[in-house]
Amino acid sequence: MNRRRLLVLIVAVVAAGSLRLGGQSYSSGQPVWPAFEGWEKNDDGSLSFLFGYMNDNWQQEFDIPVGPDNVIEPGGPDRGQPTHFQPRRNRFVFKVRVPKDWGDKEMIWTLSTQGVARKAYASPRTDLLIENIDIMSETGALGAGTSTPEIRADKPPAIAIAGSKTLTAKVGEPLTLTATVTDDGVPRRRGGGPPGRGLPDAAILRPPSRVTVGKILGLHLSWFVYRGAGAVVFSPRQVKTWEDTRTGANSPWAPLWQPPPVPAEGNYVVTATFAEPGTYVLRARADDGALTSDEDVTVTVSR
Repeated sequence: MNRRRLLVLIVAVVAAGSLRLGGQSYSSGQPVWPAFEGWEKNDDGSLSFLFGYMNDNWQQEFDIPVGPDNVIEPGGPDRGQPTHFQPRRNRFVFKVRVPKDWGDKEMIWTLSTQGVARKAYASPRTDLLIENIDIMSETGALGAGTSTPEIRADKPPAIAIAGSKTLTAKVGEPLTLTATVTDDGVPRRRGGGPPGRGLPDAAILRPPSRVTVGKILGLHLSWFVYRGAGAVVFSPRQVKTWEDTRTGANSPWAPLWQPPPVPAEGNYVVTATFAEPGTYVLRARADDGALTSDEDVTVTVSR
């Protein structure tokens, strides 16, 4: 079996929860499936295992702390995995670096939701080696079986967080976050349409009709909760980093979506307001439509 067919099979298995239920859509009550996306070879000879997940729900989100219900072994339980899980498909969410002498051992991510443990098995099999062009294809940035010399040369955007990456805040008081994004201008913007304002509820909530995802290209930055159990409100409203394919959704995978204007000198300023005390990891994801880069800020919130 070639690598592309195997990757398709992996995604099919990850989405088996939806398929086994006759293709129905659910807002809540369904599980989250961890997914091994493939592995990369780093310049120093080490390897990086790439993981994501599929939350079978369209609305329900999960908070699963690192521990027996959210563990990666060997070397865990904490290998940098998320503890907050957004709806639906989230691809290439995090990487785990392993040494170059890793051999053919497996790494296992165990995630328990709805009372059942589900596992993703990672190993450096040759047919699971991925490159940037594979990531672009899997996330829908490329048309089926197509690429160009320009997009093959794309580099992920770079993020610089202003100030400290360890912050404090108080419940109910907005915290200002500033990030500067630089990019090579590749790929050029593609797709989209007029912003989906004024769409009827029936159109906005309509389940996706595409067989595979297609992504609208355009540079943007999004903040989201990577770890932390309380509600966080970002202002302005952030572009979704999960594959919301419904018409009118604020998502690059949604028909009619348009990338927001890039601010002057690439300086993105947002505020985050926390509803509950605790320790949060907020992730900034810069996305040019084809490739992404992440930076994290840890916030300790008190009353």
